Amino acid sequence: MTRNPVFSVVPVPGAGAEDVVLATSGPDEGAQFTGTEDGAIHRISHDGRRIDRVAHTGGRPLGIEFAPDGRLLVCDAKRGLLWVDPASGGVEVITEDVSGTPMMFCNNGAIGSDGSLWWSDSSTRYGIEKWKDDFVQHTRTGRLLRMAPGGAVETVLDGLAFANGVALSAAEDYVAVAETGARTVVRHWIDGPRRGTRDFLATDLPGYPDNIARGSDGLIWISIASPTDPVVETLRRAPLALRKAVTKIPEPLQPKPKQTVRAVAYDDHGHRVHDIDVDPAAFGASYHMVTGVREHDGKLWMGSLHEPALACLDLSAFASGRS
Repeated sequence: MTRNPVFSVVPVPGAGAEDVVLATSGPDEGAQFTGTEDGAIHRISHDGRRIDRVAHTGGRPLGIEFAPDGRLLVCDAKRGLLWVDPASGGVEVITEDVSGTPMMFCNNGAIGSDGSLWWSDSSTRYGIEKWKDDFVQHTRTGRLLRMAPGGAVETVLDGLAFANGVALSAAEDYVAVAETGARTVVRHWIDGPRRGTRDFLATDLPGYPDNIARGSDGLIWISIASPTDPVVETLRRAPLALRKAVTKIPEPLQPKPKQTVRAVAYDDHGHRVHDIDVDPAAFGASYHMVTGVREHDGKLWMGSLHEPALACLDLSAFASGRS
């Protein structure tokens, strides 16, 4: 465990702690929960000294959210949308298909105050094992889905460039979904004069967004998994045959993204309030590819698709704007 007053890294017993959520009340108050690539859901005590495996989904858990009843809403890339009870370890499939067709890439979700469930399905062509194929080929088959309290499922938005993080505004008048491939966050208006329309909360992000979440500060926090890559941007404009060929290059020979820790935050007017860009080495730590982000009471908790650990940043050490 790397402990620093500003930046700390908390190891977990499994690779790929992709997202993170905090218990803000109840018996687990202060604990963090995350899912790893082996299918486990872990609870980390508030001080990081105790880690328990509370459940196993049998798939690959990604996005994770707390429900009012204490259960976890888990987006599992292989099994679909799940309820996980951290007290009993029980796992219940909410849905694994949309209109009878299995989801390929259930990714991230949010829970409305009325009990509605919102989540992203990143691609209708490729699963998590081939996420780079969808990303480079720019299939734009991602979608934002909603399950009404009665259980009916609808596609709210489609044609998204690798749909990823999902978050509701504090007033729940809009839902935001990140487009990793387009470096944007799309906003779908649920209520108010713009109801039923879409626009952008953020465009031209400084890298590729992954999970997003509304913080205790009311802002929408966006994880930036890696900075914009000129090679990738060029490839995405190339003929489809070339884009497909590139994904066949052996993994060791593929371009490696810059190792960075970065997250940005936007208010409801689309103004960027924070741009946190740090080098973990400056704090005696090693961490990269932030794919999950959760602000609570001035601390920024982060998860990573590749790291066997969570990270925590004390935001009080940074002024508004880029650090």
